[in-house]
Formats: sequence, structure tokens, C-alpha cells
Amino acid sequence: MIGVIDTDGDCAEWTFPAEPGAVRSARIAVRGQLHGWDLDCVADLAALLVSELVTNSLRYATGPIGVRLVRPVGADDSLLVEVSDPLPDPPRERVARPEDESGRGLQLLAGSSRRWGTRPGASGKTVWFELAVPE
Repeated sequence: MIGVIDTDGDCAEWTFPAEPGAVRSARIAVRGQLHGWDLDCVADLAALLVSELVTNSLRYATGPIGVRLVRPVGADDSLLVEVSDPLPDPPRERVARPEDESGRGLQLLAGSSRRWGTRPGASGKTVWFELAVPE
């Protein structure tokens, strides 16, 4: 996967083709894995944010889209989520006007996650975010 950093802990990852069905497939995979980890409490939010990032990847990049979930060792209160694509350009946050039909994904990401960022990979970039897991 593009730009993946080795992380100790439970990990699940998928690669989706750059096709419209990727968004739905990613949501289903994320919800299913988080249910398996007994993290239903963050499944809806994680699936929503993954949907936004995969949609951005489909809109601006071509090639495979990677999704990765990590439960870091010793950090039971957090979930790390990564979405990778072959486009090297980092996403840009913008202010959407009320009548705009798009442009709110990164604002949603910034407002809903504990922290988020991007990092370059050998052949693309990864957008990551961390969600707080309630005890």
C-alpha cells in the first residue's frame, strides 16, 4: 500500500480499484472490521470519514485506493485510519459556500477526528486520521 508506516498493533487493510463502487466497499469493510474489534462506537464516524477520503481519491486520482485501520499497541483509546492513493498532491481544505454540493469533506475530517494529516509515499500520498475511542 502507498505510504504505509509500520505500526505495532491490530491492523486491517484493503486495496480498492478506482471505481465508483469503492466508496461503498470501503464503508462495508471498515464497519465490518470495527464490529469484529468491538469498536461499533466509532464505526459510523470512521465509515463516514473513509467515504469522504475515498471519494476524494476517486475524484482526483487514478489507480488503487488503500484503506488501513490500526489499533496501536498501548493506545486503547484511539483508532488510526489511513487512506492512500497514487496522487502525490495533498488534499486542500477549502471553505464551501452554502450552495456548494461538495468541498466539506476535509472540514468534516478536521472537526471529527482527534488529529489528522498527510504524508507522502514513494508513489502517492496517505491521508490519515485518529479517532478517540470512548472507554
